[in-house]
Amino acid sequence: MSATTPLLQVDDLTVTLPTAQGRHAALHDVSFSLERGATFGLVGESGCGKSMTALALMGLLPEGAQVTGSIRLEGRDLTSLDDAAYAALRGDRLGMVFQEPMTALNPVHRVGDQIAESLRLHKRLDRTAARAEALRLLERVRLPRARERLDAWPHELSGGQRQRIVIAIALACGPDLLIADEPTTALDATLQREVLDLLDELRRQAGMALLLISHNLDVMAATVDTLAVMYGGRIVEQGPTREVFERRTHPYTRGLFAARPRLGLARGTRLTTIPGRVPALHEMPTGCAFAARCTLATDACRAAPPPAQAVNPQHAVRCLRWQEALPA
Repeated sequence: MSATTPLLQVDDLTVTLPTAQGRHAALHDVSFSLERGATFGLVGESGCGKSMTALALMGLLPEGAQVTGSIRLEGRDLTSLDDAAYAALRGDRLGMVFQEPMTALNPVHRVGDQIAESLRLHKRLDRTAARAEALRLLERVRLPRARERLDAWPHELSGGQRQRIVIAIALACGPDLLIADEPTTALDATLQREVLDLLDELRRQAGMALLLISHNLDVMAATVDTLAVMYGGRIVEQGPTREVFERRTHPYTRGLFAARPRLGLARGTRLTTIPGRVPALHEMPTGCAFAARCTLATDACRAAPPPAQAVNPQHAVRCLRWQEALPA
């Protein structure tokens, strides 16, 4: 294996799903890479393709989904794996923190048993050793009164406590890649910061890569080194997080920034919104998916999906008119 091979390399990933209106693409030509120990973020509104990308990486796509392109983990193409081979990776080299901790945990199994399950499956630990490791993991994610919580049921714990348990499950086997899909959605601001700091600390300690999915730009600014903005199942802008934030090259990226809540606004001030909505799969236009909501759109934008253009060697955008309305 080459020393320059990234941990994760996604090239031209396209996913089509069966719908009542026929087969339609949920992801179009998604491409990005992630080095070991690096942080990468996917941001966008609900329905833009962020969670679908995560499910594709984990091999958890809905029944009937068809995949083209490639997903390579240290050079190994995951799209060619059968269910058993993919299952051997999930929970071992690939970990995932789902966005709703209550539904991510099985309500009829105790917390300690759920953490121990992957340890017994992938690491072949016996019951006693798996329980001891489960306790160590709960202490690692700083769950208060960890020993007694081993035998708790999920419904007995708070949202923040459940999220720490979900993180412990995802980290149990020391994955190379951790995917966190909106891991702070159900938490208050204080717990959000605690969970994000915990994820970053654990990432640095273990040397694993983190792929974070969120609609929260402030979370992305504080957490990831590289950012991809998704819309209509495509990555429309991608580059170093600081540069994407400063340049805001795509009209959709600028719309997201304008719509974010900000401190200091007068009471009663209405937040800026992006007119319209994300189109459903069967409503995707022939051209740029954002054209119907974009004040810069022309007939050329509506005719065909815009190709990726280089803003600089690390920063790319899919927009024909990105140079015309950059921030001052």
